[in-house]
Amino acid sequence: MKLIYLDNATTTALDPEVLEAMKPYFSEWYGVPTHEYGHSFGLKAREALEKSREVVARSIGAEPDEIIFTSGGTESNNLAIKGAALAGKDRSRIITSMIEHSSVLNVVRSLGTAGFQTSYLRVDGEGFVDLEELKEKIDDQTLLVSIQHANQEIGTIQDIEEIGRICREKGVLFHVDAVQSFTKVPIDVERMNIDLLSISAHKIHGPKGVGALYVREGVKLKPLIEGEHHEFGLRSGTENIPGIVGFAKAIEVADESHVEHMRRLRDRLIDGLLEIGDSRLNGPRGDRRLCNNVNVTFKYVEGESVLLHLDMRGIIVTTGSACFSKTLQPSHVILALGLKHEDAHGSVRFSLSKYNTMDEMNYTIRNVREVIEGLRAISPVGRR
Repeated sequence: MKLIYLDNATTTALDPEVLEAMKPYFSEWYGVPTHEYGHSFGLKAREALEKSREVVARSIGAEPDEIIFTSGGTESNNLAIKGAALAGKDRSRIITSMIEHSSVLNVVRSLGTAGFQTSYLRVDGEGFVDLEELKEKIDDQTLLVSIQHANQEIGTIQDIEEIGRICREKGVLFHVDAVQSFTKVPIDVERMNIDLLSISAHKIHGPKGVGALYVREGVKLKPLIEGEHHEFGLRSGTENIPGIVGFAKAIEVADESHVEHMRRLRDRLIDGLLEIGDSRLNGPRGDRRLCNNVNVTFKYVEGESVLLHLDMRGIIVTTGSACFSKTLQPSHVILALGLKHEDAHGSVRFSLSKYNTMDEMNYTIRNVREVIEGLRAISPVGRR
């Protein structure tokens, strides 16, 4: 049975070129980074660290000393939001949207119980934040606005440049979770007026356990991990050199042709799945949607059942919310669009990579149709 992996928004396969770049730092140059007067073994690790930092910085239009390496997107989001909140002395309001990743929403909720004021922006039926509401909610107590670049479930790409302009004019910090969009949508932290930006390696065919946080020069953060003076004093602990080298290599091998390829696959999959009766695309179409994201609600079926039946056919997808499927809770993102609980439970996400093919899309469409028709035939709430 062939395996078709369509859960790339959760994690991606490691690119062979990335693995080759990492290997020497596991068994040959395995020292920890040392500074100018350290031994040659440590200096080799330091050289790899700083070259990788330059690659990451260049990819988003930043300076190398504005890049802090972390363990991934979750830690980067925590350091950005908590770090800014704890460093802020005279402001206490944090604004985010209702459809953010849990590593943003849970941090904001936690700060809300610790005395900070929190506000959540509504989104429209395609998942776009209300910019007028944002302008209204920013006041003289607002410290930080945190809005994701692209949504992890429905692929909606926010107008980050306009949001950044609003924040800059209002004099508030602007944090962007770009874990899903990085290397798929152009990012320029200067042009977009971004102060803090989170990215992760394992979403772009890099290794798990490594990410980065861009911190604009002059932005003050309170470290969450205390120790020695690693990562400019903002993230203590020995740097993961093999992972960081792999992260940089994944960035270097990313190409616009991969984005175009995924976009063609995405559109074919959307068109084919929407030919199935009583189906609905969640999120926008076209350029305002991530190139690799398809999220469809199929009425009268449970997404968990669709997932399991497709899994038995070798097709790997996620349902509802990838982060909540174990608890069978409806997706907060789908509900925020104004849909019902049954719509959330009947939603399935297909997320693509550069390794997927058009034949796989056609195979997936045929099998999804068969699975949906079979489940509806035995459903007590099926179409009448």
